[in-house]
Amino acid sequence: MVRLRRVVLDVDKPSKEPSLFAIAEALDKIEGVAAINLTVNEVDVDVIGLIAVIEGDSFDFAEIERAIYEVGAVLHGVDQIITGSRLIETTETPIS
Repeated sequence: MVRLRRVVLDVDKPSKEPSLFAIAEALDKIEGVAAINLTVNEVDVDVIGLIAVIEGDSFDFAEIERAIYEVGAVLHGVDQIITGSRLIETTETPIS
């Protein structure tokens, strides 16, 4: 298993439920998760788009994915993965 340190995910949720608190609570229960940042980046009539940043010492991506689906949200994409014994910070580069 890859030693995940950080994943940045594009997550969609219905406008009403689940709440951001419910998503954060579900992710926080996963072994190895140390911090969660959920940021709303898009609001539509029926769907709210989130950027989910999840950090920890080592956690299982399948458990992250399962928690997102079980709470009623949908994983739309994976934007960043950091693995290994430490975090590597990068500068923003435009996508061409």
